[in-house]
Amino acid sequence: MPGELVPADYFAPFNVEEIRSNGRPLEVDLGCGDGAFLLAMAREYPDRDFIGVERLLGRVRKLCKKITRSGLSNARILRLESRYTVEWLLPKNCVSRLHLLCPDPWPKYRHHRRRLMQNDFFEAVRQALEPGGEFLFMTDHEEYFHWACERMDAYGKFERLEWQEDTFFYPKTDFQMQWEAEGKSMWRLRCRKPINA
Repeated sequence: MPGELVPADYFAPFNVEEIRSNGRPLEVDLGCGDGAFLLAMAREYPDRDFIGVERLLGRVRKLCKKITRSGLSNARILRLESRYTVEWLLPKNCVSRLHLLCPDPWPKYRHHRRRLMQNDFFEAVRQALEPGGEFLFMTDHEEYFHWACERMDAYGKFERLEWQEDTFFYPKTDFQMQWEAEGKSMWRLRCRKPINA
């Protein structure tokens, strides 16, 4: 399907050349949903490559059609789970920015182990990011935000950066627009892998 990224081997990391053109910056959007954020970023930054990760087949098919209709050659969709993609398929030191926007907060205490923001995930993100690469996390769930920040700080291998709404171009996700219309606030965490890491 045009616009879809299909691994040659689901049990081995991608070759960097499969996912990044001519050394261009690569950004990965985990759980890209309807793809509004991904498409807006790909239009704004035609000199960067973008991969959206989405596990639901219906969303992947719709998004592939949107990419084709838009004529965007710098955006593709990978149909997989976000955790598996980061932990097993992304090569080391190849991603310039990795986005995790409005993931399921798993609010019940007994479900907290299902949250993505855990040490194994942080380590996989750190491995995938190039030196100086950024990890951006956003949620409307305040408790999850503070919980994630505590774990990120305890992990200790990222530098925290300022991130205001107008720090740089950052289109709103469908969830963000819905929640802001309901008067909810968005909580942002921006981290950088140290240059010398």
